Amino acid sequence: MRDFTAEAAALDAADPLAAYAGRFVDPGPDSLIAYFDGNSLGRPLVETAERLRDFTTNEWGARLIRGWDERWLDLPLSLGDQLGRVALGAGPGQTFVGDSTTVLLYKLSRAAVDAQQRAGRDEIVLDTDNFPTDRYLLEGIAAERGLTLRWIETDPAQGVTPEQVRAAVGERTALAVFSHVAYRSAWLADAPAITEAVHDAGGLVLWDLCHSGGSVPVELDAWGIDLAVGCSYKYLNGGPGAPAYAYVAERHHGGLRQPVWGWMGRRDPFTMGPGYVAAEGIRGWLSGTPPILGMVPLESYAALLEDVGIGAVRAKSLALTDFALEIVDAWLVPTGATVTSPRDHARRGGHLTITRPGFRDVTARLWEQGVIPDYRDPDGIRIGLSPLSTTFAEVVRGLTALAEVIGSSGK
Repeated sequence: MRDFTAEAAALDAADPLAAYAGRFVDPGPDSLIAYFDGNSLGRPLVETAERLRDFTTNEWGARLIRGWDERWLDLPLSLGDQLGRVALGAGPGQTFVGDSTTVLLYKLSRAAVDAQQRAGRDEIVLDTDNFPTDRYLLEGIAAERGLTLRWIETDPAQGVTPEQVRAAVGERTALAVFSHVAYRSAWLADAPAITEAVHDAGGLVLWDLCHSGGSVPVELDAWGIDLAVGCSYKYLNGGPGAPAYAYVAERHHGGLRQPVWGWMGRRDPFTMGPGYVAAEGIRGWLSGTPPILGMVPLESYAALLEDVGIGAVRAKSLALTDFALEIVDAWLVPTGATVTSPRDHARRGGHLTITRPGFRDVTARLWEQGVIPDYRDPDGIRIGLSPLSTTFAEVVRGLTALAEVIGSSGK
């Protein structure tokens, strides 16, 4: 029988990123045995608490309203450029931070379909297993603008494929919206091929990067992406409700018009004058006052990610999920569990999903013990392994507890 505990110790000893785990807040063994939910909410850096205190005292407290002129007005754009550089493969002037994921999805989707409707295109292509917010929001836009939704039926154990997209798009396609990493299965979509298929049909494409930004390398410029949105509280560790980010390719800055006209996106917001004239470039996609305080934790993690490099993060992510998959096959599959994430790690994002009847109750019992995965219908536990804060030993501890709960429950 394999000694996974010994293997984990060897892997941690050889891990070039092992020291980074110590830079995250540790609530102690009485509170946390294993954290498997980094794909929902990343753990905070110790530095984040220090940075928030410093911001409160030395920027907000000492500089007061002067902070807007000195740094805050440009922070949505400078931080967006940094995220573009370290995580998204996006050149400067195309990414900004601000608003929630849902609001940014609305702004970019509405802008895209409005422009395409003028060219006689009236369909939005989406898939049945995309994240609920994406589906609900597009349903609302379709109802608002008199558009038709063209659904792609996707297998929840996989995700949308280029072949499915080519069969769905056509001369009426205005916009296609997909997730780069599927939220249930962690299926990693072939974004370049799917984007090409949409473009060949004359449509625009918007990618949801919530489960890939900060975990999987993304090349928005090189792939010819039109639009993208992602949250910052998962693998970017920005904290609960942290502001999202959006990418608008430079070639669309003059042709797409965002629908939420607020004072911060005006050409000169402080004139307070009549009428709205959008600012040039990516600043014109801002709306209201930016959530500066919410950007402070994201600044901490963006700096760390720039130091480590997204390639190294991806390598650790693959090693963690491959190791977890070996344990699942040895301990859990014989009990009736099924792996519903891709086994080919080239097609897998940063988490594993395993399914088994009774997993909702099992998840609740694990939480009581300090082992924190999350549950997704139908009967799925997601094992989300955030590369910089998760050790191989933690993987063994958490999956040991899962195996024991299954055994004790008799389910």
